[in-house]
Amino acid sequence: MNAIGAVILAAGMSTRMGQPKQLLPLAGKPLFRYAVNTAVTAGLSPIVLVAGKHAAELRNHTVDLPELEVIENRDYASGMASSLRLGMKAITGRVDAAIICLADQPFVPELVIRKMMEHYNACQKEGIRIIRPAYDGVPGHPVLIDKELFHEFEAIQGDEGGKAIIKRHYARLKLVSFEKSEWGKDIDSPEDLEEMKKSFDYSISSDTTTNLE
Repeated sequence: MNAIGAVILAAGMSTRMGQPKQLLPLAGKPLFRYAVNTAVTAGLSPIVLVAGKHAAELRNHTVDLPELEVIENRDYASGMASSLRLGMKAITGRVDAAIICLADQPFVPELVIRKMMEHYNACQKEGIRIIRPAYDGVPGHPVLIDKELFHEFEAIQGDEGGKAIIKRHYARLKLVSFEKSEWGKDIDSPEDLEEMKKSFDYSISSDTTTNLE
């Protein structure tokens, strides 16, 4: 069985929100805790949370999770790439693959993580090195990356994230399909947050959020 960890990106500046969205309350929890809880319940290890300006506050909200490693990206203002470089460096040499998660996606259920892991374990010998979910046909996050590709994150810059790496290795990517588009929703604006709050009661009563208990 492959060792699979998580890198959770929580260092964004939240310019469109006007406040740190990672700490915004959603059903009694700060937003970022949903991604963290999902990684924990799915059995990912180690779990590295890359924080920015509000690293101390994020640590205060995770004192109950000694297994979580919170690292501070002091260069967070330069874009997502700096957080990815830091997170991938922290996990290199410790796992066979890493699942890159976004802290502003509270509806991704444990099921998605586990299915991605299953497909990776089944397809690795076929040369598959990237596993990505597709929600109602639309590719999304989180994304599983094999250790063979970790070094490529050293060269990314600005806000490009891992798009170029995924494009370069598209022939080695496997999409895992899920019907529910809401699982892939993220929060980028106050309007997104309000819409998410409206749908949260529905989601928490379904099988999508058993990881949020």
